[in-house]
Amino acid sequence: MAMLSSMRLRAAALLAGLALALSGCFVSPGKFTSELVLTGPDSFTFHYEGEIFFLGLSKLAQMGAEGEETFTPSQCYKDGSDETRPCTRNEIEAQRAEWEAGAAERAARAKQEAQQMAAIMGGIDPTDPKAADELVALLQRQKGWERVVNKGDGVFEVSYRVSGSMSHDFMFPTIEGFPATNPFVQVIQRKGGQLRINAPGFATQTGDQAGGPMGALFGLGSLGTLAAMGAGDAQQSGESEALKNVPKIEGTFAIRAASGMRILANNTDEGPRAEADGGETLIWRITPRTAQIPTALIATTP
Repeated sequence: MAMLSSMRLRAAALLAGLALALSGCFVSPGKFTSELVLTGPDSFTFHYEGEIFFLGLSKLAQMGAEGEETFTPSQCYKDGSDETRPCTRNEIEAQRAEWEAGAAERAARAKQEAQQMAAIMGGIDPTDPKAADELVALLQRQKGWERVVNKGDGVFEVSYRVSGSMSHDFMFPTIEGFPATNPFVQVIQRKGGQLRINAPGFATQTGDQAGGPMGALFGLGSLGTLAAMGAGDAQQSGESEALKNVPKIEGTFAIRAASGMRILANNTDEGPRAEADGGETLIWRITPRTAQIPTALIATTP
């Protein structure tokens, strides 16, 4: 097997984790502003403005497969050492024969992976040139997605806004036909008029914090820190360009609680801010260095 740069190895590890988690459509925020307004004990408004990155539609997702389509000789080493040497013609031909022998298996695996990814992307085949347009159409027919613009390479500029009754749990984003994984924001109802609000998608979690295969992926900075990896290795042009196109996570998330509600717990840096109408606001400023999941516990009734 050809030697891969450390960057490609990290990207390959990311994609392997995605396959294990059956989430080829892994979604991550880029630049954004988001706000959850608790307008009453049983009502809310939520909005998200900014970038959303779909890994399955990006060059990064295609990088591993493309690398297998072209034979590249691996390094040869001097006996008993880690020192490299030029490969002989016979060694190169032996490597090529081994690579060609695995062509059918690679093709079958690629076909199976494409089918799996299409199945969890609402029937959208990510290898189809029209896949991004299909995703735009899918989102725009759902309530709340007021604007969806394809910026290319898996990045979409969106405006999402929804208001409703807080009679059930809430999660964003939810996409028809997609698995309910890695939510940006979730609101969980507790008995006694309490709401637990978590924003796991707005943090660069470790695997221990998030748990499971998806947690390990969040440890890569919700994909945002991969962009910095690309910027630091300019000579690896193809890989670097793919990584630089991954948007960095950067934005603000706010929770506004109406007058009469009580903020029982939160992990903001500055705590609740009093508003003129008697309500309170919590604000988190999100960067690629944000390690803690924004979280709050709010009593909506006295």
